[in-house]
Amino acid sequence: MSVVIGWDVGGAHLKAARAESGRITKAATYASPLRAGTERLLQAFAEAQMEMGRADRNVVTMTGELADTFSSRREGVEHLAMLAARELDAVSIYAGPAGCVRPEDAHEHVTDIASANWHACATLVARKRDDALFIDLGSTTTDVIPIVGGKVVARGYTDWQRLAASELVYTGIVRGFVMATARCAPLRGAWTPLINENFASMADVHRILGTLPAGVDLMITADGREKTIAASRARLARMLGSDASDASDETWTLVARWFAEAQTRAIADAVTLVLSSATLASPPSIYAAGIGFSLIAEIARRLGCTYSTFDELLDVVPDARAAVCHCAPAAALASLSSS
Repeated sequence: MSVVIGWDVGGAHLKAARAESGRITKAATYASPLRAGTERLLQAFAEAQMEMGRADRNVVTMTGELADTFSSRREGVEHLAMLAARELDAVSIYAGPAGCVRPEDAHEHVTDIASANWHACATLVARKRDDALFIDLGSTTTDVIPIVGGKVVARGYTDWQRLAASELVYTGIVRGFVMATARCAPLRGAWTPLINENFASMADVHRILGTLPAGVDLMITADGREKTIAASRARLARMLGSDASDASDETWTLVARWFAEAQTRAIADAVTLVLSSATLASPPSIYAAGIGFSLIAEIARRLGCTYSTFDELLDVVPDARAAVCHCAPAAALASLSSS
């Protein structure tokens, strides 16, 4: 039996997926915020290896090179590549169109390696479907990638290119900033500008609405307090210069709905723009991944697209399907590297 583990090293989470003879048997996410350094990432690697077990091959992609722990993306790529080489056996680094490279050669492929996790997913989708739109809505960002004729036809590759093309949208279910989701919100009959402080996150919004998937919020809250609906109301109220006691619970639920709708519209706008630049079959087929894949189902409904989840493209044990959607880049690498 051949075992491959795919790894996705993000700025806030480490994700891993184990494939045994091509079948995904495990997938999991570990908190590993890089902003304070790499110590927590090292702990996450140790935790993950205990759960994932040994592998004949480990394949790594990353977005963590953007963390401000590193002075540049180049430094981040080189550092994370060599850290993975120290922590794992038989390691290769995913470099997008350049394929997989040795960690010691990462410095020669910085642009190909940096934030290429989306490309691994899109490549897998393109191998399985001729025409599709891949959307990965995670804790921090959303990827919107068109596949036409069995090829990835994204207009951008680097982060800045993808941001300009709306193929990368900086909004996520957990770590998205409320103040970056809308400029104002309705409160007491007035459009109230937001305070530009990180008082609340989109996890608070979705917690209030009951749309935050279980087990996905692994980060500390903005104020360091508990992860309850009442505490989330308090944090959201502060964004509007208020206390939760200044209005009813129903009012704060309405405010939360406003932010959730603003997030949905922002992603739907990006999807519409990407669809306008790619000649996809009508109606286009969306394949959804990430912890926010249920929100993508709503966007697909609004835009008249067919909807499927990313795990349907893979051979996955039944009880790992949701985790595979949450860890799509790691699962894609494990599958691609097993074929």
